[in-house]
Amino acid sequence: MRFFHWSSNCIIIGLLIILGLGVQSLKGQSDIRTDLSLTEDHFPKEGVPKGKIIGPLSFHSKVFKGTVRQYWLFIPVQYKQSKPASLLVFQDGFRATNPEGSIRAPQVLENLITKGDIPVTIGVFISPGNLSSKYPKNLGSGNPDNRAAEYDAINDSYARFLIEELLPEISKEYNLTDDPEQRAIGGSSSGAIAAFTVAWYRPDYFRKVYSTIGSYVSIGFKPKETSIQLGGQDYPALIRREPIRPIRIYLQDGTNDLSNEWGNWFLANQQMVSAFQYANENADKLKIKGPRYKVKAVWTDGAHNDKHTGALLPEGLKWLWLNTK
Repeated sequence: MRFFHWSSNCIIIGLLIILGLGVQSLKGQSDIRTDLSLTEDHFPKEGVPKGKIIGPLSFHSKVFKGTVRQYWLFIPVQYKQSKPASLLVFQDGFRATNPEGSIRAPQVLENLITKGDIPVTIGVFISPGNLSSKYPKNLGSGNPDNRAAEYDAINDSYARFLIEELLPEISKEYNLTDDPEQRAIGGSSSGAIAAFTVAWYRPDYFRKVYSTIGSYVSIGFKPKETSIQLGGQDYPALIRREPIRPIRIYLQDGTNDLSNEWGNWFLANQQMVSAFQYANENADKLKIKGPRYKVKAVWTDGAHNDKHTGALLPEGLKWLWLNTK
């Protein structure tokens, strides 16, 4: 009886501890944002000059052999050839440029530039590659068949495609900045991890990242290949162990994001933030000179779609360029 009494007390105490931890965990997430929607910066405004959207244009890649992709350019009225423009590269270009969609990035750029919230910025909106000689006319907002190979792979291939192939082609006509502090890259879902991967491998070129509902999970993990390929789930470990990159990242995810065989998106994004915090704190503790990660984490009640990607875009771009205009 004495043993039973002791065990019962332990069970009760254990339950109280679990409940206490649960309350503490929920309390830590009490700043989850709700009721997000499009802002005034997503709509045309009287007195705001219209920029020019060029595209869709086609581009065949040598890095990703046998692929073709579409891309669009946004050229603000304020752009002058004599002065280098800042740069925003955004993945899944068809969705990002849709004037009736959830993101409406060109319109956001137009309004923010006019208000002086961000510098004069050229937007480059790119769809993933498709394994074909011509881009399918009926694809619309659907995913091209080489999306995962380009976006979810943890290597420098997508960075090389941008920096060695596409952006030099655009630079033949437009004067783009050579300052990495004035180059931003963003996207949602696998487009978000693609954006971060570019900055991770090439912080000498891109130092600003807009990441929403990022797929920092195991989609790109290839354990059965001769040379094991890392996946997004490996990033927190890499961030904790490797030298800090000079990256500024606005990172959003929602409590209703996906959970499936690849991982749990919301937990994965929290692991990313935890890794950034650890890397900074450890560098401070060891008095390591050099950069620190600059992170703004925004948790919402969103699901795995572009609704909050678009709603937060004006806020995210303003934060990315805060004090760096």
